[in-house]
Order: sequence, then C-alpha cells, then structure tokens
Amino acid sequence: MTDKRWGLTLPLPGTTLAEHRPFVQQAEADGYTDLWTGETGGPDGFTPLALSASWTEKVRLGTGIVGVFQRGPALLAQQAAAMTDASSGRFVLGIGASSDRMVAGWNEIPFEKPLSKVERTLDFLRVALAGERTDTGFKLETAPTHETPIVLAALRGKMLRLAVDKADGAFSNFLPLGGLPQVIDGIEGSGPDFELLCRFFCIPGEKEQVEPLARFMFSSYVTVPVYANFFRWLGYGDEIAAMCEAWENKDRPGAAAAAPWELIEDTFLIGSPEQIRQRLDAYVEGGITLPIVTPITLPDNMSDLITALAP
Repeated sequence: MTDKRWGLTLPLPGTTLAEHRPFVQQAEADGYTDLWTGETGGPDGFTPLALSASWTEKVRLGTGIVGVFQRGPALLAQQAAAMTDASSGRFVLGIGASSDRMVAGWNEIPFEKPLSKVERTLDFLRVALAGERTDTGFKLETAPTHETPIVLAALRGKMLRLAVDKADGAFSNFLPLGGLPQVIDGIEGSGPDFELLCRFFCIPGEKEQVEPLARFMFSSYVTVPVYANFFRWLGYGDEIAAMCEAWENKDRPGAAAAAPWELIEDTFLIGSPEQIRQRLDAYVEGGITLPIVTPITLPDNMSDLITALAP
C-alpha cells in the first residue's frame, strides 16, 4: 500500500438505493477512497456499486463480499468484468464462502468444502478475467481492458493463507482489536501490496443508548457458525459459550443478554465520533490497511456521521 485508504460500506442503513447518490458523492468529496458493499438480506453486492460508478469519478468500488456458492463462476466473471468496464478500472472483486446460514439456510444450497470452493472459483476467475478460456470452456466475449484485483473474505488460518498465496488481499469482519495480532500472524509473508481490509460497525452514542442494539447485532452475528468458530479460533470460546447456547435454544433475548459486553466493546466502535476515530486509528496501527466504516445511525444523521468519520 502506497497511499492511505479509507472505506465506506454500502448500502447505508435505512436509505433506499435511489437516495444514495448525495451520500456517495459526499463521501468522495470528504476523502473516502473506497466504497465496499456488504451482501446480507438487503441489496445484492453489485447493484449499489454499478450506481456509484456513474455517480463518482475517483473512488474505488469493491464487493465486500459476494458469495461463491450463490453464483456460478462464469456469472461472477461476467459481473466482475462488467463492473470493471463500467467503472473504468476502479473495481475490486471481493469473494468469499459467505456463511452456512445464508448459503444453506436462505438459499438451500449445500455449504460443503468452502475452502475448496473459494479456491476453485478464484482460479477460474483469474483465467476468465484475463480474457482466456477456462477449463469448462467459458470465455468472456470481451476481456476487461483493466485488471480486476481479487480479495478473499478470510477469517481464519487456511483461508488467510489462501488469500496470501493466490489473492490480492484478505477481507476480515467482526474483528475484536484484541484478536488483530492473530490475524496479522495469519498473513505472514504477504507482500507490500497485499491488502488487509476490515469492516467496522460504528455506533455513535453512550453505552445506555446503544447497548440494546449492540447486543442484538453481536448475538445475531457471532452465533452464525462461521463467526462462532472465528471467535473460538481467536480464543474467545468461553466468552461466547452462553450466548451461543441460548441462541441454539432459540432464546434470542437470552442470547442478547448473554453477549459479553467487554467483547462487544472490543469489536464494535462505540462512543463519540472522536472515540470511534481513535479506535479506527488503533486498528490501522495494528496492521489494517483499509478500514471500512459502517455507520449505524438514523438517515437524518447519516451525512454528519459520514463527514465526522472521514479520513
């Protein structure tokens, strides 16, 4: 990384895609270098970026991330090539296994051998996006005129190693500051241009204001098996045990109540914008090359928070 990068998550909560244009243009004017989409239960990962490509001039646009189970590799190559073309080379393709809940639960697709599936897809995309014919006989009608970097969603050891070996970066999420050194160890040997991206949920306000929301978000997310295993890998198995047990028993209020507050505070960025910025700086000092801000606030306050958290 030769330049400091600073990202914003799209789509913004409580805002329709048709209402995003002023926020996207404000972010570019405020100095954000990147816009990265999530893909959960809202808009897909590509549509907000396609819109943003026409609304912006310089910011980089990335999927952070889209799943390899829900889309075939040829379709992923087509979408990536289209975005690279539409943005004049400002696009980065972030792919990952997604989660068992989203793949098997929501989409009724078997969630099997995610590491192998990601690696096969990555190998396919490298060939296809170079304009060459893949082993399956697929070839893009028009090869991209710009390179499309590929970033892997990578939480734990083997996926981090795959990212180092074959991708241009690794994308982390829901990462406690205390767990950052272990993730840094996982990308040992990566080159100077390798990126380590991480999404951060930024919730402004005092504890008594934000605690119910933070507990709900944390218990909903970290009980997903891939994230529960991530937190266990980081050494937090005991801390999340009661929460996961309550969730498995379908006791959602009990799971939120059992969510460990100290770990929530170490994972979410809570407080004043100044306090949130200090926490972001700590992650950057610890090795995150691209923090991606996810502002959690009401639409009426969104513009001010985007500016307050700008680089």
